Amino acid sequence: MKNVFTCLLLIFSFTSSFAQFDDQFYFPSKELKPMLFSDYEKAPVIVGNDTLQNIFIKPKDKAKATIIFFQGNGGNYTDYQFITKPLVDAGYQVFMTSFRGYGESSGKPTHLTIASDSEKIFEYISNRSDVKNTKIIIYGASIGCQIATNFTKKFQSRISGLVLDSGFASFTDIALSTRPAEQHAIIKMYLTSPYSSKDDIKSIENVKLLVIQSKSDSVAPFEQGKLVFDNAKAPKTFLEYEGGHILAMKTDSEKIIKAIGNLL
Repeated sequence: MKNVFTCLLLIFSFTSSFAQFDDQFYFPSKELKPMLFSDYEKAPVIVGNDTLQNIFIKPKDKAKATIIFFQGNGGNYTDYQFITKPLVDAGYQVFMTSFRGYGESSGKPTHLTIASDSEKIFEYISNRSDVKNTKIIIYGASIGCQIATNFTKKFQSRISGLVLDSGFASFTDIALSTRPAEQHAIIKMYLTSPYSSKDDIKSIENVKLLVIQSKSDSVAPFEQGKLVFDNAKAPKTFLEYEGGHILAMKTDSEKIIKAIGNLL
């Protein structure tokens, strides 16, 4: 009887409201951590009635390229500086996006608004004079890999490289990897992905790909990152590291920076 009730509850939660579906994936925080950069620019982008408060950081010397960074599902951009600071120190200028409801951004995050907001972000950043003549690399971390892949699919003619760090195959695969086996049949039946890395990657051509994944990652299963990689067209590189979720830049930053340089 308990299992029947659980199944009915799951069906209701997946079908009664798409917003409830999104609430299972996004965990924004308004608490800002201290900035690790002495100089950075706030770069707001207006989306409907909301404002995305992004930040743009430049290296001391001329930038090697522009990196657009899509964070994971928790915290806000200040929680991901451990990934972006080594990139800036290595000579890249980095645009750290902010989803609706995260940090100083207003609104509420959903799969579809985040995907559509990326178009406004691209319009803003591609029109900047300090970006126009640079190569662009898209960097996704964790659930941000879904956004990064979808973004690259849309704007691939302008993008030189795509980095997927500790990513998943799809939103459905995320749920399957975090829920008990007895719930999988219900999830497969009612929880569909509006877009997914494992499918979007098939439509990307002539963009160099770097997939970073760890077998020690207890959050993002190694097999999901490998599936995305296998579905991708060449040129592509798979980089396996030892460590926890999205910790490659902490455990092996020199190797990661070198691999990103090879995308140019």
